[in-house]
Amino acid sequence: MRVLVVTAVPVERDAVTRASGGSPEVLRVPGAEIHRTGPLDVLAGGAGPAAASAATAFALAACSGAYGLVVSAGIGGGFAPAAPVGSLVVADAIVAADLGAETPDGFVPVTGLGFGRDRFEPPPALVREAASVTGAVTGPVLTLSTVTGSAARTAALLAAHPTAVAEAMEGFGVAEAAAGLGLPALEIRAVSNTVGPRDRAAWRIGDALTALTGAFGKLIPVLEGWTPHDRDH
Repeated sequence: MRVLVVTAVPVERDAVTRASGGSPEVLRVPGAEIHRTGPLDVLAGGAGPAAASAATAFALAACSGAYGLVVSAGIGGGFAPAAPVGSLVVADAIVAADLGAETPDGFVPVTGLGFGRDRFEPPPALVREAASVTGAVTGPVLTLSTVTGSAARTAALLAAHPTAVAEAMEGFGVAEAAAGLGLPALEIRAVSNTVGPRDRAAWRIGDALTALTGAFGKLIPVLEGWTPHDRDH
């Protein structure tokens, strides 16, 4: 079973492929450039849920039947104190936190409007094993089209999702594309900054990318050994 890993940008893709050592094989398929290393096919699909979903769908279509699992990976913001800078998170729920409607009574998720879905749940056994080998925190990871930059927005997100551990911009898009072909999705993030007022000087992107490489070094045997029948256990 091969695993498709989707990141937002090339530096995240390269952090993942470094975990295997050596130079990846580059495969060019319609709509995507895939870097193959070990059991992983890694692509930088672009920032945001729409770009990530489109890139994932192109890769899955171009390599039909090749994959048993899709992983959204990269860096992200961590909610304090659950996920401090430098830590790793594995999503036990991939949540579209801003997909819905504003009403006089507040935000209503798309499911509350009576259509669509706003979350995917990765295979529980895989979440547990991935978190165990990497030392990651588990919890919901929120997908947002706009990065949080204020204390008020942080408070609103935590009020709606009190157990959330991180936010990023691509997980739900990747999971949506995977679900279209009946494939499970996993999301793992290395925390580069704390969710809250925007302070670029406090971000630790380099450290987070290093942590992402280390995480995949430990994850590869897990991903190689995982089989789809484990998804509901």
